[in-house]
Amino acid sequence: MSTAALTGLLDYLYGTLSISNMRWIGEHLIEHANMKEREQLRPYTMKEIDEMLDDAEAAFDAGDFLTNDEVFHHKKTVTV
Repeated sequence: MSTAALTGLLDYLYGTLSISNMRWIGEHLIEHANMKEREQLRPYTMKEIDEMLDDAEAAFDAGDFLTNDEVFHHKKTVTV
């Protein structure tokens, strides 16, 4: 979202929300942002890594993969 859009949203909220509603939204946004940040920074456990490897191996065994040529062709079609 652009800065102008965010500023417009903020101005709208300033003009329409009560003080208590502003605090409620602010607290919930901060809580949600902190949760998302913790999720991004949390290291994987060995169990999670093993599960991801098992899933990847099962997908490979099932033929669910791209060849080098397919990967590089896909890259060219996406970046062009």
